[in-house]
Amino acid sequence: MARNLYKLMAYKDEYEVARLHLEEAAKLHLENEVEAGMTVNYNLHPPMLRALGLDHKVRLGPWFTPVLAQLQKGKKLQGTPADPFGYAKVRRVERELIKEYKGLVEKLAGKVGAANADDAVALANLPDLVRGYEDIKLQNVDVYRGELARLKSDLNL
Repeated sequence: MARNLYKLMAYKDEYEVARLHLEEAAKLHLENEVEAGMTVNYNLHPPMLRALGLDHKVRLGPWFTPVLAQLQKGKKLQGTPADPFGYAKVRRVERELIKEYKGLVEKLAGKVGAANADDAVALANLPDLVRGYEDIKLQNVDVYRGELARLKSDLNL
């Protein structure tokens, strides 16, 4: 259950993308793999542009590195009312899933026995269904919630 709770809590948001792009290991990998003199670009699909209807990634040059550095520092805003990305539907759903899963585990803990162990394990592993980014993730959340409803009924939760 802890692994699945971690999976729900460790979603890749804009702050994490910035951190990964700026990670020292990524820089070292580029230095070793990219020919000298080549320019590194970031192919991103910023939420603001997505909200304006842009349906593809945009290429941003090395000039964007300081923006990523500032974005990485903004992680402390994550989950607060000041988080500009936290209002997106996918971010709201990600936070709901964490609370929902914690509550389910608490309810489930007192009701597991030999007769329902398989269903309890299946319920505990449901977060593994929540994969992908944006719309794909939201579609998988619908699958998750359908399975969750079935298992909750079977377990009388």
